[in-house]
Amino acid sequence: MEEKEIEEEESREGDERQLRESVVDIFKMPKWSITEFMWRKDVKDVGDLARTFPDLEQRLQPVPPCGSRRESVQVYKEHCRMAREFHQVKHEMSLLEDRKRKLLAELVEDEKVAVQIARLEEEFQRLAEENRNLVTVHNERAQQLERLCLSDRTSRDSSS
Repeated sequence: MEEKEIEEEESREGDERQLRESVVDIFKMPKWSITEFMWRKDVKDVGDLARTFPDLEQRLQPVPPCGSRRESVQVYKEHCRMAREFHQVKHEMSLLEDRKRKLLAELVEDEKVAVQIARLEEEFQRLAEENRNLVTVHNERAQQLERLCLSDRTSRDSSS
C-alpha cells in the first residue's frame, strides 16, 4: 500500500474508534446527562455555523450564543439559517435582475427589428406600386410606339 492509503486507513480506524468510545460514553451516562451531552454537542456545532454573512449589515450579523444557555444556541442557529436564506434569496434576486436586464435588451433589439421590418414593408409597398406604374407606362409607350410604327408604315405605303 502507498503511504497515502495507509494514512487514510489509520484515519478511518481512528474515527471509528472515537465513534465507538463516544457511543459507549453515552450509554454510561445517566438519562439526565445524555440530554446535556446532546446540548453540548450542539454547542460544538455552533463553531461550524460561526461564519460571517457579508450580505448582512453589521448590526444584523448573528451574535454568537451564550455558551451556558440552550435557548441562546437555538436562537443563534435560527439566526444563521435565516442569514443563509437571506443570502440565497439575495443571490436569486441578483440572477433574476441579470435575466431581466438581458430580456429587456432583447426586447429593445426586437423592437428595433420590428421598426426596421415595418419600414422595409412600407418601402416594398412603395416600390411595388412604383413598379406597377412603370410597367403600365412601359406598356402604354410600347402600344403608342406600335401605333406610330403602323401609322408610319401606312403613310409610306400610301405615299408610294
